[in-house]
Amino acid sequence: MSEHDSNPFTEPELSNPFQDPSVTHARQTTTTTAATMAEYNPFTDSKPTAMASKPPTQPAIMKPTEEPPVYSQPRVQESTGGAGELLRRQEELERKAAELDRREREMQSLSASGGRRNNWPPLPEKFPVGPCFYHDVTVDIPVEYQKTVKIMYYLWMFHTGTLLANLLGSLAWFCVDPSRGVDFGLAILWFLLFTPCSFVCWYRPVYGAFKSDSSFRFFVFFFVYVCQLGVYVMQSVGIPGWGACGWISALTCLNANVAVGVLTILVAALFTALVVMSLVMFKKVHAMYRTTGASFQKAQQEMAAGVMSNKTVQAAAATAGSKAAQGAFKESI
Repeated sequence: MSEHDSNPFTEPELSNPFQDPSVTHARQTTTTTAATMAEYNPFTDSKPTAMASKPPTQPAIMKPTEEPPVYSQPRVQESTGGAGELLRRQEELERKAAELDRREREMQSLSASGGRRNNWPPLPEKFPVGPCFYHDVTVDIPVEYQKTVKIMYYLWMFHTGTLLANLLGSLAWFCVDPSRGVDFGLAILWFLLFTPCSFVCWYRPVYGAFKSDSSFRFFVFFFVYVCQLGVYVMQSVGIPGWGACGWISALTCLNANVAVGVLTILVAALFTALVVMSLVMFKKVHAMYRTTGASFQKAQQEMAAGVMSNKTVQAAAATAGSKAAQGAFKESI
């Protein structure tokens, strides 16, 4: 019984449970944390020592997983572009109005001075022959067609310069090879013939077509210019004996004389450039012709009206009518 009556808490081999190392460590940690939190003041910039050891962290930022819709920026651009388009149209209308006012004032001054005087070709006053045409693109041609007509005029000048260069090349070839007299003579003929004929036959029709919106003159220009384009192609080819320093003639001359051959090659290049530019301008004029509302029926009507309004045709018709009436009267008697 003595064994069962002993007090277990007085035994030296049993340790105090509160002295356990894990319990002691937990109590120390709790005490330190409580002291730290007791010293922390949220209204000051100082931070607790326990929290100061932690690295600073960045605030959370929400990043979109998708890009925002792009409908807002194009709307701004569209509104800006619409305003710019309106300003551009307003400036264009103001420019056209100023151009019309200038042309009206010029026409009034011309009518007050007795009409327009021919100014082309620009010849000296003492020259025995005076100008034959009135040529002023800024006065006769509407604003939207002035650039095209000016380019056609520069193309005609380039055509004239090419014919002059062809004449000089044929002369140089004739000096090297006297058997090329036919080419030199034809080169003179082409220069004297094609220079005025090209101005009258295809430049003046396109000038008048854009001036008065004439379908008949457009058709005249297209017909003559197609023929002129074919002549340009033949001249750029340069068949010997045809009076053109084209590629065949240039290569033939290059074998005889290098310097003259280089000159003729330059002339052949000018003819080739003339073909290309003429084809481009033909397509451009045709595209503009389609936007003017011209047609073959209008061309026929304009031709008929022009023929009937001609005084020579009217006189011939009146003479024929009177003779027919006299013949019918004599037969009735």
